[in-house]
Amino acid sequence: MTQTTPATDATDATDATEAATAVEEAPSPTKRRIHRAWFVAAVTFVTITGAAAFRSLPGLLIDPLNQEYGWSRGTIGAAVSVNLALYGLTAPFAAALMDRFGIRRVVAVALTVIAIGSGLTVWMTAAWQLLLCWGLLVGLGSGSMALAFAATVTNRWFTERRGLVTGILTAASASGQLIFLPVLSWMVEKHDWRPAAVTVALAALAVVPFVWLLLRDHPADVGLKPYGAKEFVPKPPPARGAARRAITVLFSAARTGPFWLLAGTFAICGASTNGLIQTHFVPAAHDDGMPVTAAASLLAVIGVFDVVGTIASGWFTDRYEPRRLLAVYYALRGISLLFLPMLLALAPGVHPSMLFFIVFYGLDWVATVPPTVALCREQYGEDSAIVFGWVLASHQVGAALVAFLGGVARDVFGSYDMVWYASGALCAVAALMALVIRRRVEGVGVVAG
Repeated sequence: MTQTTPATDATDATDATEAATAVEEAPSPTKRRIHRAWFVAAVTFVTITGAAAFRSLPGLLIDPLNQEYGWSRGTIGAAVSVNLALYGLTAPFAAALMDRFGIRRVVAVALTVIAIGSGLTVWMTAAWQLLLCWGLLVGLGSGSMALAFAATVTNRWFTERRGLVTGILTAASASGQLIFLPVLSWMVEKHDWRPAAVTVALAALAVVPFVWLLLRDHPADVGLKPYGAKEFVPKPPPARGAARRAITVLFSAARTGPFWLLAGTFAICGASTNGLIQTHFVPAAHDDGMPVTAAASLLAVIGVFDVVGTIASGWFTDRYEPRRLLAVYYALRGISLLFLPMLLALAPGVHPSMLFFIVFYGLDWVATVPPTVALCREQYGEDSAIVFGWVLASHQVGAALVAFLGGVARDVFGSYDMVWYASGALCAVAALMALVIRRRVEGVGVVAG
């Protein structure tokens, strides 16, 4: 039995041709075709991996820009903070943009914007240009490819194996960090920061052809059913009210106590990971005599273990109370940060105690995500995905604040010690906040209006 489904996107001649000729055939005993959804997932994986290049660079730029231009670490941290804030604040609207204009167009434009922003830094001469290029342009571009990108691809192309695909695509960022951090740090140390910035721009541009040629917005564009689906799913019309709903859900959730507790704990999560370790670990370790390449390699190792920690945390979240898990995660993270100044001062190189910290911190890096998502789902039901988008925005705002304030503290105190201690104390506060999140009363949810 052969079934042909016409393309629904008449504006794309390539898609129309593919959809007109596509057929769904029952797999024969001798030959089984690989579903195109897996190719789309592979392109998404490569895109997110390439995107990790520009997420890896900010921490490597602080010392070189400070030495070349004399800009304070606070000034450089301000550009990083704008980048992180826009990454988070753009995320709730990214899915709406993809529903309106399509995944392929949004991602291709985002990658181009990132390449322009990173490439223009080579010619900058003033600090405001760093804010414009790395803060505004790269921040907006990266925010358009936040978790919404992976979630949208998974939801459209898969009805089975969604958990597996989501985990793989989440791991892509850590894989990219492992690949790019040592390479970029070597470029910065041996040559200059400019080749590293150009590499980021070229990596973003190199992915654009793959996105445009291989990525499709919906299985119906090529006459296919989603992977695992028993029936053909028509492509929905462009959504025009998604952004308005995102705002409505925000105002509704903001009238409930659990939202502020979840947003507060996740803001501290961002402050103690992306804003602190990812941005300031390399320059802090370099202050204590560790080579930049060694510090960057340790940061890349964190990216390996955060994959293990996230998978394990998801397993724990299915079996244990998520509030208690969050409390344990934040408490352990805070304790580890209190020991970090002593570990950095212990020896200028890589030693066993530092390796233990890196492994321990890597396991805890994004372990907070599964229980936070579970609590959003428990509290807000059908609106939980949008609510989590805003909670994620608070994560990036917290990261942005510490990226800036960490640089200021280094300028004022001459070391990062105060930053580590303050962040450890904040994690203790987050642990207490997680424990007081109330359970949702059955039948009570977020009501718009």
